[in-house]
Amino acid sequence: MDIHEHPLYKEDVKRVAELSLPWEKIQDASILISGATGLIGSFLIDVLMWRNTYRKANCKVFALGRSEEKAKRRFAYYKDSSLFHFLSHDINEPLHLQNNERIEYVLHLASNTHPVAYATDPIGTITTNIIGLKNMLDFGVYHHTKRFAFASSNEIYGENRGDQELFDEHYCGYIDCNTLRAGYPESKRCGEALCQAYMKQKGLDVVIPRLTRSYGPTMLESDTKAISQFIKKAIASEDIVLKSAGNQYYSYTYVADAVSGLLTVLLLGKSGEAYNIADQHSDITLKDLAATLAKIAGTKVIFEIPDATEKAGYSKATKARLDGKKMHRLGWMPFYNIKTGIQVTIQVLIELK
Repeated sequence: MDIHEHPLYKEDVKRVAELSLPWEKIQDASILISGATGLIGSFLIDVLMWRNTYRKANCKVFALGRSEEKAKRRFAYYKDSSLFHFLSHDINEPLHLQNNERIEYVLHLASNTHPVAYATDPIGTITTNIIGLKNMLDFGVYHHTKRFAFASSNEIYGENRGDQELFDEHYCGYIDCNTLRAGYPESKRCGEALCQAYMKQKGLDVVIPRLTRSYGPTMLESDTKAISQFIKKAIASEDIVLKSAGNQYYSYTYVADAVSGLLTVLLLGKSGEAYNIADQHSDITLKDLAATLAKIAGTKVIFEIPDATEKAGYSKATKARLDGKKMHRLGWMPFYNIKTGIQVTIQVLIELK
Protein backbone atom coordinates (compact mmCIF):
# COMPACT_ATOMS: atom_id res chain seq x y z
CA MET A 1 0.00 0.00 0.00
CA ASP A 2 1.22 3.50 -0.87
CA ILE A 3 1.14 5.99 2.01
CA HIS A 4 -1.31 8.14 0.03
CA GLU A 5 -3.80 5.25 0.13
CA HIS A 6 -3.69 4.64 3.88
CA PRO A 7 -7.00 5.79 5.41
CA LEU A 8 -5.44 7.30 8.56
CA TYR A 9 -2.84 9.19 6.55
CA LYS A 10 -5.46 10.41 4.09
CA GLU A 11 -7.58 11.57 7.03
CA ASP A 12 -4.63 13.54 8.46
CA VAL A 13 -3.93 15.21 5.11
CA LYS A 14 -7.58 16.10 4.58
CA ARG A 15 -7.92 17.45 8.13
CA VAL A 16 -5.02 19.87 7.63
CA ALA A 17 -6.16 20.79 4.10
CA GLU A 18 -9.60 21.76 5.42
CA LEU A 19 -8.44 23.93 8.31
CA SER A 20 -10.07 27.33 8.66
CA LEU A 21 -7.20 29.33 7.15
CA PRO A 22 -7.10 32.13 4.54
CA TRP A 23 -6.40 29.68 1.73
CA GLU A 24 -7.34 32.36 -0.80
CA LYS A 25 -3.84 33.76 -0.30
CA ILE A 26 -2.36 30.78 -2.12
CA GLN A 27 -5.13 30.38 -4.70
CA ASP A 28 -3.49 30.35 -8.16
CA ALA A 29 -0.10 30.90 -6.50
CA SER A 30 3.28 29.24 -6.99
CA ILE A 31 5.04 27.75 -3.95
CA LEU A 32 8.60 26.45 -3.70
CA ILE A 33 9.44 23.99 -0.91
CA SER A 34 13.01 22.93 -0.13
CA GLY A 35 13.54 19.68 1.76
CA ALA A 36 10.57 18.36 -0.22
CA THR A 37 11.13 14.65 0.43
CA GLY A 38 11.67 15.08 4.17
CA LEU A 39 9.28 14.30 7.02
CA ILE A 40 7.68 17.76 7.03
CA GLY A 41 8.05 18.71 3.37
CA SER A 42 6.47 15.57 1.95
CA PHE A 43 3.39 15.91 4.16
CA LEU A 44 3.07 19.60 3.32
CA ILE A 45 3.15 18.81 -0.40
CA ASP A 46 0.42 16.18 0.06
CA VAL A 47 -1.76 18.83 1.75
CA LEU A 48 -1.24 21.36 -1.04
CA MET A 49 -1.89 18.76 -3.75
CA TRP A 50 -5.05 17.63 -1.91
CA ARG A 51 -6.33 21.20 -2.14
CA ASN A 52 -5.47 21.24 -5.83
CA THR A 53 -7.49 18.07 -6.37
CA TYR A 54 -10.51 18.72 -4.15
CA ARG A 55 -10.66 22.52 -3.76
CA LYS A 56 -9.41 23.60 -7.21
CA ALA A 57 -6.68 25.68 -5.59
CA ASN A 58 -4.63 25.79 -8.81
CA CYS A 59 -1.53 26.09 -6.65
CA LYS A 60 1.68 25.28 -8.52
CA VAL A 61 4.06 23.32 -6.27
CA PHE A 62 7.81 23.32 -6.92
CA ALA A 63 9.39 20.55 -4.83
CA LEU A 64 13.12 21.04 -4.33
CA GLY A 65 15.42 18.18 -3.32
CA ARG A 66 18.76 16.55 -4.05
CA SER A 67 17.56 13.06 -4.99
CA GLU A 68 15.39 12.71 -8.09
CA GLU A 69 15.12 8.97 -7.46
CA LYS A 70 13.74 9.52 -3.95
CA ALA A 71 11.31 12.15 -5.25
CA LYS A 72 10.03 9.84 -8.00
CA ARG A 73 9.21 7.20 -5.39
CA ARG A 74 7.63 9.58 -2.90
CA PHE A 75 5.68 11.72 -5.37
CA ALA A 76 4.79 9.18 -8.06
CA TYR A 77 1.18 9.96 -7.14
CA TYR A 78 1.54 13.37 -8.82
CA LYS A 79 3.58 12.48 -11.91
CA ASP A 80 0.74 13.37 -14.28
CA SER A 81 -0.19 16.65 -12.57
CA SER A 82 0.67 19.90 -14.34
CA LEU A 83 0.70 21.57 -10.90
CA PHE A 84 3.58 19.52 -9.46
CA HIS A 85 7.22 20.03 -10.48
CA PHE A 86 10.28 18.42 -8.89
CA LEU A 87 13.56 20.35 -9.06
CA SER A 88 16.74 18.35 -8.41
CA HIS A 89 19.11 20.86 -6.82
CA ASP A 90 21.68 21.28 -4.07
CA ILE A 91 20.65 24.41 -2.20
CA ASN A 92 24.28 25.18 -1.39
CA GLU A 93 24.38 26.35 -5.02
CA PRO A 94 22.42 29.41 -6.29
CA LEU A 95 19.01 28.67 -7.82
CA HIS A 96 16.95 30.47 -10.48
CA LEU A 97 14.04 29.13 -12.46
CA GLN A 98 14.61 29.25 -16.20
CA ASN A 99 11.45 31.16 -17.06
CA ASN A 100 11.97 33.61 -14.17
CA GLU A 101 8.32 33.31 -13.17
CA ARG A 102 7.15 34.76 -9.90
CA ILE A 103 7.16 32.43 -6.89
CA GLU A 104 4.71 33.86 -4.37
CA TYR A 105 5.78 31.68 -1.41
CA VAL A 106 8.99 29.94 -0.41
CA LEU A 107 9.22 27.48 2.49
CA HIS A 108 12.81 26.60 3.34
CA LEU A 109 12.65 23.26 5.15
CA ALA A 110 15.91 21.63 3.99
CA SER A 111 18.35 20.81 6.79
CA ASN A 112 20.23 18.00 8.48
CA THR A 113 17.88 17.22 11.36
CA HIS A 114 19.23 14.22 13.24
CA PRO A 115 22.25 13.40 15.46
CA VAL A 116 24.30 11.13 13.17
CA ALA A 117 24.09 13.74 10.39
CA TYR A 118 25.33 16.42 12.80
CA ALA A 119 28.28 14.22 13.78
CA THR A 120 29.25 12.82 10.36
CA ASP A 121 28.47 15.86 8.19
CA PRO A 122 29.03 18.90 10.42
CA ILE A 123 30.13 21.07 7.48
CA GLY A 124 27.03 20.16 5.48
CA THR A 125 24.87 20.85 8.52
CA ILE A 126 26.21 24.37 8.89
CA THR A 127 26.39 25.28 5.19
CA THR A 128 22.82 24.13 4.52
CA ASN A 129 21.55 26.28 7.38
CA ILE A 130 23.52 29.37 6.35
CA ILE A 131 24.75 29.23 2.72
CA GLY A 132 21.73 27.20 1.60
CA LEU A 133 19.41 29.62 3.37
CA LYS A 134 21.19 32.61 1.77
CA ASN A 135 20.70 31.06 -1.67
CA MET A 136 17.02 30.53 -0.96
CA LEU A 137 16.61 34.09 0.35
CA ASP A 138 18.31 35.41 -2.80
CA PHE A 139 15.92 33.25 -4.82
CA GLY A 140 13.00 34.81 -2.95
CA VAL A 141 14.23 38.33 -3.67
CA TYR A 142 14.90 37.59 -7.35
CA HIS A 143 11.50 35.95 -7.89
CA HIS A 144 9.55 38.68 -6.02
CA THR A 145 8.31 36.33 -3.30
CA LYS A 146 5.36 37.59 -1.24
CA ARG A 147 6.43 35.66 1.85
CA PHE A 148 9.38 33.49 2.86
CA ALA A 149 9.14 30.96 5.73
CA PHE A 150 12.36 29.73 7.34
CA ALA A 151 11.83 26.55 9.35
CA SER A 152 13.90 27.06 12.48
CA SER A 153 14.23 24.76 15.47
CA ASN A 154 13.77 24.35 19.20
CA GLU A 155 17.56 23.86 19.22
CA ILE A 156 18.14 27.62 18.96
CA TYR A 157 17.15 27.98 22.63
CA GLY A 158 20.22 26.09 23.85
CA GLU A 159 20.36 24.68 27.38
CA ASN A 160 17.80 25.69 29.97
CA ARG A 161 19.41 28.11 32.43
CA GLY A 162 17.03 26.95 35.14
CA ASP A 163 15.14 30.23 35.14
CA GLN A 164 12.18 29.26 32.96
CA GLU A 165 10.05 26.13 32.66
CA LEU A 166 8.88 26.87 29.11
CA PHE A 167 10.86 28.67 26.42
CA ASP A 168 8.97 31.57 24.89
CA GLU A 169 10.15 33.10 21.62
CA HIS A 170 12.52 35.55 23.38
CA TYR A 171 14.37 32.98 25.52
CA CYS A 172 18.06 32.41 24.83
CA GLY A 173 19.88 29.64 26.70
CA TYR A 174 23.51 28.57 26.77
CA ILE A 175 25.29 26.97 23.80
CA ASP A 176 29.00 26.11 23.92
CA CYS A 177 29.88 27.26 20.40
CA ASN A 178 33.33 25.63 20.47
CA THR A 179 31.99 22.09 19.98
CA LEU A 180 31.09 19.89 17.03
CA ARG A 181 27.47 19.61 18.19
CA ALA A 182 27.06 23.41 18.23
CA GLY A 183 27.03 23.49 14.43
CA TYR A 184 23.29 22.84 14.18
CA PRO A 185 21.85 25.24 16.81
CA GLU A 186 24.36 28.00 16.10
CA SER A 187 23.71 27.86 12.34
CA LYS A 188 19.96 27.96 12.96
CA ARG A 189 20.48 31.04 15.16
CA CYS A 190 22.60 32.61 12.43
CA GLY A 191 19.92 31.71 9.89
CA GLU A 192 17.29 33.61 11.84
CA ALA A 193 19.58 36.65 12.00
CA LEU A 194 20.17 36.36 8.24
CA CYS A 195 16.41 36.43 7.67
CA GLN A 196 16.18 39.66 9.65
CA ALA A 197 19.00 41.11 7.54
CA TYR A 198 17.14 40.30 4.31
CA MET A 199 13.98 41.89 5.68
CA LYS A 200 15.84 45.10 6.43
CA GLN A 201 18.14 45.28 3.41
CA LYS A 202 16.11 43.58 0.66
CA GLY A 203 12.53 44.20 1.84
CA LEU A 204 11.74 40.47 1.92
CA ASP A 205 8.74 39.42 4.02
CA VAL A 206 9.94 36.59 6.29
CA VAL A 207 8.30 34.53 9.03
CA ILE A 208 10.09 32.01 11.25
CA PRO A 209 8.20 28.93 12.47
CA ARG A 210 10.25 27.11 15.12
CA LEU A 211 9.65 23.37 15.03
CA THR A 212 10.03 20.98 17.93
CA ARG A 213 11.20 17.38 17.62
CA SER A 214 8.86 16.11 14.93
CA TYR A 215 7.73 12.58 14.11
CA GLY A 216 5.10 10.75 12.09
CA PRO A 217 4.61 8.18 9.32
CA THR A 218 6.58 10.32 6.83
CA MET A 219 9.78 9.92 8.90
CA LEU A 220 12.84 8.87 6.90
CA GLU A 221 14.57 5.51 7.34
CA SER A 222 17.85 7.39 7.84
CA ASP A 223 16.51 9.46 10.78
CA THR A 224 18.54 8.82 13.95
CA LYS A 225 16.61 10.99 16.41
CA ALA A 226 15.75 9.07 19.58
CA ILE A 227 12.01 9.11 18.89
CA SER A 228 12.58 7.79 15.37
CA GLN A 229 14.79 4.98 16.68
CA PHE A 230 12.16 4.10 19.29
CA ILE A 231 9.44 3.98 16.62
CA LYS A 232 11.53 1.72 14.35
CA LYS A 233 12.09 -0.69 17.25
CA ALA A 234 8.41 -0.69 18.16
CA ILE A 235 7.38 -1.46 14.57
CA ALA A 236 9.80 -4.41 14.55
CA SER A 237 8.40 -5.57 17.94
CA GLU A 238 11.88 -5.21 19.44
CA ASP A 239 12.95 -3.86 22.82
CA ILE A 240 13.22 -0.06 22.94
CA VAL A 241 16.86 0.96 23.35
CA LEU A 242 17.47 3.92 25.69
CA LYS A 243 21.00 5.34 25.45
CA SER A 244 20.84 7.59 28.52
CA ALA A 245 19.01 7.77 31.86
CA GLY A 246 16.13 9.25 29.89
CA ASN A 247 15.58 12.33 32.03
CA GLN A 248 15.61 14.68 29.03
CA TYR A 249 12.29 16.57 28.95
CA TYR A 250 11.35 17.76 25.46
CA SER A 251 8.50 19.04 23.31
CA TYR A 252 7.40 16.89 20.36
CA THR A 253 5.02 17.47 17.45
CA TYR A 254 3.19 15.01 15.22
CA VAL A 255 3.81 15.75 11.53
CA ALA A 256 0.23 16.80 10.71
CA ASP A 257 0.33 19.32 13.57
CA ALA A 258 3.75 20.58 12.53
CA VAL A 259 2.46 21.21 8.99
CA SER A 260 -0.76 22.84 10.18
CA GLY A 261 1.47 25.09 12.30
CA LEU A 262 3.70 25.93 9.34
CA LEU A 263 0.69 26.87 7.23
CA THR A 264 -0.78 28.93 10.07
CA VAL A 265 2.46 30.91 10.40
CA LEU A 266 2.79 31.28 6.62
CA LEU A 267 -0.77 32.58 6.16
CA LEU A 268 -1.42 34.38 9.45
CA GLY A 269 1.95 35.12 11.08
CA LYS A 270 3.28 38.64 11.50
CA SER A 271 6.23 39.58 9.29
CA GLY A 272 9.57 39.16 11.03
CA GLU A 273 8.14 37.19 13.94
CA ALA A 274 9.16 33.75 15.23
CA TYR A 275 6.56 31.24 16.46
CA ASN A 276 6.95 28.10 18.57
CA ILE A 277 4.90 25.30 17.00
CA ALA A 278 4.40 23.48 20.29
CA ASP A 279 1.77 22.30 22.74
CA GLN A 280 2.31 21.08 26.31
CA HIS A 281 0.20 17.97 25.73
CA SER A 282 3.10 16.63 23.67
CA ASP A 283 5.84 17.29 26.23
CA ILE A 284 7.36 14.09 27.63
CA THR A 285 10.60 12.76 29.15
CA LEU A 286 12.68 10.42 27.04
CA LYS A 287 12.23 7.52 29.48
CA ASP A 288 8.43 7.96 29.48
CA LEU A 289 8.47 8.14 25.68
CA ALA A 290 10.46 4.90 25.55
CA ALA A 291 8.05 3.26 28.01
CA THR A 292 5.03 4.40 25.97
CA LEU A 293 6.43 2.83 22.81
CA ALA A 294 7.48 -0.35 24.59
CA LYS A 295 3.94 -0.73 25.93
CA ILE A 296 2.46 -0.31 22.43
CA ALA A 297 4.95 -2.84 21.01
CA GLY A 298 4.55 -5.31 23.89
CA THR A 299 8.30 -5.19 24.56
CA LYS A 300 10.54 -3.62 27.20
CA VAL A 301 13.04 -0.77 27.56
CA ILE A 302 16.72 -1.70 27.71
CA PHE A 303 19.77 0.51 28.30
CA GLU A 304 22.70 0.67 25.87
CA ILE A 305 25.86 2.79 25.81
CA PRO A 306 25.87 5.04 22.68
CA ASP A 307 28.85 4.78 20.36
CA ALA A 308 31.18 7.75 19.88
CA THR A 309 29.53 8.96 16.66
CA GLU A 310 26.04 8.88 18.16
CA LYS A 311 27.17 10.60 21.36
CA ALA A 312 28.89 13.39 19.41
CA GLY A 313 25.58 14.25 17.75
CA TYR A 314 23.42 14.25 20.87
CA SER A 315 21.92 17.45 22.22
CA LYS A 316 23.29 18.57 25.59
CA ALA A 317 19.96 20.13 26.53
CA THR A 318 18.22 18.21 29.31
CA LYS A 319 15.05 20.29 29.40
CA ALA A 320 13.71 21.99 26.27
CA ARG A 321 9.96 22.60 26.52
CA LEU A 322 8.51 25.27 24.28
CA ASP A 323 5.78 27.77 25.12
CA GLY A 324 3.12 27.60 22.39
CA LYS A 325 0.89 30.45 23.58
CA LYS A 326 1.85 32.72 20.68
CA MET A 327 0.80 30.03 18.19
CA HIS A 328 -2.44 29.42 20.04
CA ARG A 329 -3.22 33.14 19.74
CA LEU A 330 -3.02 32.71 15.95
CA GLY A 331 -5.75 30.08 16.29
CA TRP A 332 -3.53 27.00 15.94
CA MET A 333 -4.37 23.93 17.98
CA PRO A 334 -2.87 20.45 17.46
CA PHE A 335 -4.98 17.43 16.57
CA TYR A 336 -2.80 15.01 18.53
CA ASN A 337 -1.06 14.70 21.89
CA ILE A 338 2.12 12.65 22.18
CA LYS A 339 0.34 9.35 22.91
CA THR A 340 -2.28 9.55 20.17
CA GLY A 341 0.30 10.78 17.66
CA ILE A 342 2.59 7.86 18.46
CA GLN A 343 -0.27 5.37 18.16
CA VAL A 344 -1.26 6.62 14.70
CA THR A 345 2.37 6.65 13.55
CA ILE A 346 2.93 3.04 14.62
CA GLN A 347 -0.34 1.84 13.10
CA VAL A 348 0.28 3.48 9.72
CA LEU A 349 3.89 2.32 9.46
CA ILE A 350 3.07 -1.26 10.45
CA GLU A 351 0.28 -1.45 7.89
CA LEU A 352 2.57 -0.01 5.18
CA LYS A 353 5.22 -2.69 5.74
